[in-house]
Amino acid sequence: MTLHVSNTLTGDREVFEPQDPEEVLLYVCGLTTSDPAHLGHARLWVAADVMHRWLEHEGYDVRHVENFTDVNEKIVARAGDPDLGDDEAEVASHYIQELLEEMRALNLKRAEVYPRVSEHVPEIVDLVETLVEKGYAYESNGSVYFDVTSFEGYGKLSNQQVDDIEEQGEPDELAEKRHPADFALWKADGVSADAVREHRHDDHPGAGDADLPNGQVWASPWGDGRPGWHIECSAMSMTHLDETIDVHVGGQDLVFPHHENEIAQSEAATGQQFANYWLHVRLLQTKGEKMSSSLGNYWSVGDALDAVGGNVVRSFLVSTAYHNEAVYSEETLAEAEERWERLERGYETAIAACDSEAARTKVADDDLRDAIASAREDFVAGMNDDFNTRQAVTALMDLTAAVNRHVDARDAYDYRALHDAVDAYEELGGDVLGFAFDAAPDGTADVAGEVVDLVLQVREAERDAGNYERADELRDELEALGVEVQDTDDGPTYRL
Repeated sequence: MTLHVSNTLTGDREVFEPQDPEEVLLYVCGLTTSDPAHLGHARLWVAADVMHRWLEHEGYDVRHVENFTDVNEKIVARAGDPDLGDDEAEVASHYIQELLEEMRALNLKRAEVYPRVSEHVPEIVDLVETLVEKGYAYESNGSVYFDVTSFEGYGKLSNQQVDDIEEQGEPDELAEKRHPADFALWKADGVSADAVREHRHDDHPGAGDADLPNGQVWASPWGDGRPGWHIECSAMSMTHLDETIDVHVGGQDLVFPHHENEIAQSEAATGQQFANYWLHVRLLQTKGEKMSSSLGNYWSVGDALDAVGGNVVRSFLVSTAYHNEAVYSEETLAEAEERWERLERGYETAIAACDSEAARTKVADDDLRDAIASAREDFVAGMNDDFNTRQAVTALMDLTAAVNRHVDARDAYDYRALHDAVDAYEELGGDVLGFAFDAAPDGTADVAGEVVDLVLQVREAERDAGNYERADELRDELEALGVEVQDTDDGPTYRL
């Protein structure tokens, strides 16, 4: 089957054809390191991760670059918080470490590099100089702006005409610009006190201070200043990938102005198409509005991982295709948790049956074998249909139902089919969707197991003594802690 993707640039569903038939250049617009990541950010991470995984599954070498924006007025506004750091660099480092830990906990594949803006100022200055020399940008009072009227294709990603585009940038920039829609490539001086006050959180311990931080500045041909937001990704992408990349991934809210401006400045500088496929992840909705740090309506990735674990978070995020609207609520999270538990039990059932004495070489269940083949086919069809993870998850659920039917209905099992089912879980669910079927429970697993065994021994003693009410209470208390107890003819068993 052939992979098709929905390309924002053309508005069409297209056959995916990378420049190199053996390699894909993939750039992901990463986070501004000023706040904790929330599930909306994790949706972008996981979507890009699954794209990476599927492309590798299909035989491509994937060069995946994802940036950290560590130069921004929002970061400067957090400086001075004793929990974060005294300056812009310390605040950014705090959140970058946090983000990397959360990425690993979500079982994301590592990018080839995670470039930071602060490390690429020389490349940014060089790119701005090129745009000035070519007549696409101009200096004004120490700042440099891109002239949107000079680039013929401006507006092609967001389907806008230059004359219809509203002013970009800060209000005090208007007098410096030739056209209201021109955008800053380089900003003179540091971050203004007004910008710091605007972005500073109400609970910041330094709120109201007269001596506000103004962020780091760098030397340039136009004087000391800071890079504009949009130029950063162009410089980092071209530094670590190429002038033309295959896939650019980002949130839907970045189509304009960020990605539109990336295209203009990159293509004006190189004369080459910047990205062939633009894939945009729809925003995560909650209670009728987008999940957002600025709105304060978010659930942080760290809190979500602590509450339900990485597999449940991934189950929630892949249950909707990246190009469709996703909704977070207690109900959708509970559905995701139930979905993961069913998949995990199906995998464990297949493993246990495959490794049991009842698994036989000459037993053949055509229904199970057909169901496994059908699940694989449906999974592949879904992933090739613009990375439709919802269809892929449904295929794994169908596989689980087939495994359960086989084991429940038979005394002797089809070993070859069960072996194939285990491979399907690990290849499709693990390698592609990123589930960790062998992940240890949170906490120290061996100690937790010993404690549960001890409680179950006490429970059995209570039952033997006829204290059934107390035995039931112990079972209920274990289940409240996340320990599922099952009574069998051979004694109680449990799963964390």
